[in-house]
Amino acid sequence: MKLTHIIPLIFITIFSVSCSTDNDDNIVNELDNLIKVQNLSNDTHTIELYTTSGQFYTGYNTISVRIIDNATKSYIENASIDWMPVMQMPTMQHSCPKSEVSKASDKETLYEGYIIYQMTNTDGSGWSLTINYTIDDVEYTVTDTITVLQNELQNVSSFMGSDGKRYVVALIEPSNPIIGINNLVVGLYNMETMMSFPMVENYTLTLDPRMPGMGNHSSPNNTDLSFNSIDNMYHANLSLTMTGYWVLNLKLIDSENIILKGEDVTETNTQSSLYLELEF
Repeated sequence: MKLTHIIPLIFITIFSVSCSTDNDDNIVNELDNLIKVQNLSNDTHTIELYTTSGQFYTGYNTISVRIIDNATKSYIENASIDWMPVMQMPTMQHSCPKSEVSKASDKETLYEGYIIYQMTNTDGSGWSLTINYTIDDVEYTVTDTITVLQNELQNVSSFMGSDGKRYVVALIEPSNPIIGINNLVVGLYNMETMMSFPMVENYTLTLDPRMPGMGNHSSPNNTDLSFNSIDNMYHANLSLTMTGYWVLNLKLIDSENIILKGEDVTETNTQSSLYLELEF
């Protein structure tokens, strides 16, 4: 074969290998700052679950999902995904607040959503996760047990309101608190049934942050939490004047200005019965 024919073939081969490598690199880069929690598998696919910590904890969890075709070892880019977390209790079972699962922004193979586990067993057991998904109009499902560890701080609270309804309040932000004004984001959900936890809109959560270890002092320039229709969460300004352990005392007030849970912090009542915790 003439050299003039060999050289173009070499360039074609190099170009093809480079394109394949770049594509693999892009898939790997989609996992930046993510650690695999575990795989869920059936005969057809393997479902990869990722978080930033490599664990599930009580409270708010952002979870990333990828689907691998077991036969071709390729990642699925066009799936529709739904999930159902379930905790098995001795005499009953229940779910928890969760989002829809959608394609992560600017990602080819990664899907994303959140689950708020409101409780767990001391050893992390009790929870299972079912993922139902559709690829090219074909429906699949996979279920397996998962481990949910207890967070050291109370970042989620499940309680009965004075209206006889059960609610879940969860701390979402700040995930990295700073000294100064922080964007406080909280999710509020109603336990409609054992398996349904819709978001609660247009209530109010009053905010009174305190440092129990420092004379229970508060801080200036805080605002109460109000509903934001863009992300369906509750937002406020949280002022943290120093590092350490903080209790975010809350009162839940409905649209008719009725207090459903929580009390004012006073000299004789040092903490509300509705609160979340953070430490930095």
